[in-house]
Amino acid sequence: MFRVTVDGTERWARTGQTAAAVLLAAGRASWRTTRGGRPRGVFCGIGVCHDCLVVVNGVPDVRACRRVVEAGDRIETQEGTPLPGLPPETGASAPVGTVREAPVVVVGAGPAGLAAALAAAGAGARVTLVDDGQRPGGQFLRQAADGPARGAAVRAVQEHPRVEWLPGCTVWALEPGGGLHSGTQDRTDAGWTVHVLQGLADAPGRTAHTLRAAALVLCTGAYDRALPFPGWDLPGVVTAGAAQALAKGQRTAIGRRVVVSGTGPFLLPVASSLLTVGARVLGVYEAGSPAAWLRTPVAALRDGHAKLPELLTYAAGLARHRVPYRTRQAVVAAHGRDRVEAVTVARLTADWRIVPGTERRVEDVDAVCVGYGFTPQLELALAAGCALRDNAWVAVDAWQRTSVPGVYAAGEPTGVGGAALAAAEGELAGLAAARRTVPAAHVGARAAAARRRVVAGRRFARLLAAAHPVRDGWHTWLGEDTLVCRCEEVPYGVLRTAAGERGTDGGAGGGSLAADGMCTFKLTTRVGLGPCQGRICARNAAALGGPDALPDPQTADRRPIAQPVRLADLAAPGPVPPTPPYREDPS
Repeated sequence: MFRVTVDGTERWARTGQTAAAVLLAAGRASWRTTRGGRPRGVFCGIGVCHDCLVVVNGVPDVRACRRVVEAGDRIETQEGTPLPGLPPETGASAPVGTVREAPVVVVGAGPAGLAAALAAAGAGARVTLVDDGQRPGGQFLRQAADGPARGAAVRAVQEHPRVEWLPGCTVWALEPGGGLHSGTQDRTDAGWTVHVLQGLADAPGRTAHTLRAAALVLCTGAYDRALPFPGWDLPGVVTAGAAQALAKGQRTAIGRRVVVSGTGPFLLPVASSLLTVGARVLGVYEAGSPAAWLRTPVAALRDGHAKLPELLTYAAGLARHRVPYRTRQAVVAAHGRDRVEAVTVARLTADWRIVPGTERRVEDVDAVCVGYGFTPQLELALAAGCALRDNAWVAVDAWQRTSVPGVYAAGEPTGVGGAALAAAEGELAGLAAARRTVPAAHVGARAAAARRRVVAGRRFARLLAAAHPVRDGWHTWLGEDTLVCRCEEVPYGVLRTAAGERGTDGGAGGGSLAADGMCTFKLTTRVGLGPCQGRICARNAAALGGPDALPDPQTADRRPIAQPVRLADLAAPGPVPPTPPYREDPS
């Protein structure tokens, strides 16, 4: 234990604790105000939304959910949006970085990344495993930082002689070329240069690493999709993943009296984790219907039988604590002044419209956890130029190869299907990556077994997607002043007006935003232009604009800088920042 200060008051903190966990333990639900004066606290819990920004040691715009505190840290409330400027320490004082050969680079250390790293190393390749966490495991295998390492794969990665583990790292850019040639006869590519910053999240002076890779395996995971509703921007309303991360990784309950709402089986382990850390769960509200699983009972049993014991364990835990589980119901509004204090729950029709007269208010609620599926983290895949499937997922072949030579993808970026599928895909990707650097590697038997697990896992993933879709009627929950874009504080009424001016009725499925699409929508309303860059609001705003409003991610979301970095990091001595591969040389 050690001491930090929160707005001048000393607080105790644990090794590995985040600033968000320290603030929550101090009884704070919010620690930032927006330009519009609205309070903000933790929301996504994994650094995507930028709601939880604080000032740490005089440096503004630090994501509290990502920043691990150290003895003597000064955490201060952030008012509004500070003007950009150099922090007290600039990039000029950053440690000297490294340039090294890394034949196989695996980005992300969840189930897919762990399996990829172990498979590649087992086939004889040298592997560098990079993740922003302090321990391998990702969201699924997340554990308290000050506890013992758990999980065979986690321990195996940490002990394997051919795996280099780089914790606390942000991969902020990819550069084609400059890497290692593969060990095969294919000379059509020259590998990849991977630009990495290592150190405390959002801190100045992080160490820059440049990795020269022959093969790149992207296992970047996903984050929760949250649907807007009146009051969803109140402190205390968080994603289901944020509540899970705080409970598992920080041993911190997001609240005392908590409601869980959304769709999909992930709601059950979230509620279970909350109970484990002492929260009282007032109810779990599933917007969909279990009848969807009953439409294909044989397929559900064949492909989902391995999940059944886990689900029964969660269900038994909820029953033991007398937690109500309700289907075809959802939280459709949150109420409170400076934080959530109550919610409105309502029954829903098949397309998720509110059944009139079924609304009821649940009082004395201090946290709401919402989750409506997942959005894949595609920033690095798009930066590499990988083709997408269904405009949403990275397209891969039977070896998890993307459309870009030397780049592989596994786990949620290729489709959401659970940890077992992610691990099987990761194993295939790791074996394929190893073949590029160790041509003599014999991987046939392992690959065949992994591929069988992938086929079964993808069948289950299709069942899961069919059983828990997000229905169009959710937009009827919104009021004119309900914020859709949290960063820029853009309300539904403004979006509806803008959509109407472009020939739609402003409702989900109501028409098209015309040929110029979402780009003009952004310019006229500023939706999606805040710090999260549309990661939280873009899918929802596009759904409100009509079926043709969602832009092509390969053009709209492709950026040379894939993760937040400080200007001082870019100005620090070191390799020249990369030129985007899709931008032509003007000369």
